[in-house]
Amino acid sequence: MNTKINVLVLLFFLFLVKQNSFSQGGFSHEVGLITGPIVFYSDFGQRYDFETNTGNVGFGVGLIHYINFSYSSDCNCYTRDVYFNDHFKIRSEIDYHKTNLQHYGKWVAPNRTSLTADQLRAMDGSSTVIEIGSQLEYFPFSIRDFAAGQYKIAPFISLGAHWVNFDPEVYSTIGTLNNPSTTPDKYYNAFQQEPASTWAVVGGIGIRYKLSPLSDLMLDSRWHFYFSDWVDGLNPTFENNGTVPVPENKANEWIYWLNVGYIYYIN
Repeated sequence: MNTKINVLVLLFFLFLVKQNSFSQGGFSHEVGLITGPIVFYSDFGQRYDFETNTGNVGFGVGLIHYINFSYSSDCNCYTRDVYFNDHFKIRSEIDYHKTNLQHYGKWVAPNRTSLTADQLRAMDGSSTVIEIGSQLEYFPFSIRDFAAGQYKIAPFISLGAHWVNFDPEVYSTIGTLNNPSTTPDKYYNAFQQEPASTWAVVGGIGIRYKLSPLSDLMLDSRWHFYFSDWVDGLNPTFENNGTVPVPENKANEWIYWLNVGYIYYIN
């Protein structure tokens, strides 16, 4: 826990340093807070299964910062009228989310009475994730017109990259993993309990709603695709002592995050 706190403090410090460095350039800034549920797609559960998708749901919060190129804090005036300034913002953020994970789907249905079904039902896990990164947001309508109140809704799309630190936990309620009584074949030596890091591609769509001249509400729908298959703590690449591939393990972990946010214009 102390390690997680130290990482958060360090990332928050770097975030503030970045804000200060950009403030010297004269661009205007926005800060905000986002929060909402996360659907975690992992090696727990069954692919394309509704119960899996509704069961393995966590919650996340984030601190966000925008560089707004359409307005200059140096002169309290609009910047030069170019397309990029009026349609793009750079968004930086620090996110924290955690999801508790279980196996769902037909392989753990009540009518399944095999040893493997019992082992899967007893296997639980969690993933605690900290992300820091930036995205480029594109607004098809004029950012200046939206800021001036000419319309209330501003849609956007975004694309960026995050550095990801994850801390997984995998265990069984019927005993220690990696023995025949607790662990299905494909999960032998296929889990980890130690923190690690990776990268993610982040893409999303959303809208802003103008509350006042200096504040917006935001609804953001996001996808984070991780470059690691260990974010949930499981990676069942082979079974039967590494001799038989596991075809259902087709992709790395990813999440869908639906969040709402409040954004304040600070200059």
